[in-house]
Amino acid sequence: MVSRSTSTLIPSTAAPVSGHHRQSRSRDELIRLIGNTPLLRITSLEPHGKVEVYAKAEWANPGGSVKDRAALAMMTAGEQSGELTHEKILIDATSGNTGIAYAMLGAVMGYRVTLVMPANASQTRQQIVAAYGAEVILTDPLGGMDAAIEQVQQLVAADPERYFYPDQYSNPNNWQAHYRTTGEEIFHQTEGKVTHFVAGLGTTGTFVGAGRRLKAYNPDIQLIGMQPDAPLHGLEGLKHLESVRVPEIYDDQLADRQLAVSTEDAHEMALRLAREEGLLLGPSAAAAAVAAERMAQEVASGVIVTVFPDNASKYLDEPFWEL
Repeated sequence: MVSRSTSTLIPSTAAPVSGHHRQSRSRDELIRLIGNTPLLRITSLEPHGKVEVYAKAEWANPGGSVKDRAALAMMTAGEQSGELTHEKILIDATSGNTGIAYAMLGAVMGYRVTLVMPANASQTRQQIVAAYGAEVILTDPLGGMDAAIEQVQQLVAADPERYFYPDQYSNPNNWQAHYRTTGEEIFHQTEGKVTHFVAGLGTTGTFVGAGRRLKAYNPDIQLIGMQPDAPLHGLEGLKHLESVRVPEIYDDQLADRQLAVSTEDAHEMALRLAREEGLLLGPSAAAAAVAAERMAQEVASGVIVTVFPDNASKYLDEPFWEL
């Protein structure tokens, strides 16, 4: 069994460890916990015995979401290129999970982090990143993520030497992280039997990276992109691509099919899976479950895999849980 603890027992006779070595060791311990997440079978989404439905439980990452993978890749690439140094502040726009990953990794890697978030980002998210020591700048909620991105770009343009701006929406290390890890894990965890891959579209890194890897293994694997069904929605982390700035890393030729999911259907699915599967899911994960179930109902046979980006730990104050 792999330990999920980041603690290391040191004998009382051990020599004192310098701050630099202690930080390096803590960093290595934390990084080892990112990826290799469990693949869960969700039998309540299977309409008959010839279809299997699975989901990657991304809350098993130390920061609690799939975004740990991309944040680590972008920060590591920044270090290797020399763009990320301890004299600079890491800054990016985020609705929550990527910001939490940046803040967590910034704490253990010794980097200052500033996050620009829409003001309607939940208090829980703001508290989490602040607990890690990150600074939070809030923008007009009516402007959504586009307004947050514009604020970051203005700050960086005014003082480019002060900031490292990974820009999760255009950084190829975002999707490449999922090409190297998420897609690879899915193929091997299903023993190559995966036939359909369903993923939500936010930064689109998970869908693009894992999808490209799966297609490289088997071009017949069907890739299904999922997004909200309307510009105004409650599916945190997902984008209605027809009404917002499309991430530069998105490949609009990759998906074999697109599915739209309503906020109401996702909320109903969250309640259903809590009571039928014992899984407390965040809204975007519940939306992924809705899309996976729709595919399962349409195909005669197959192995459908989706990604649950996080669990409900940051969403339990949402009113839909009271239904």
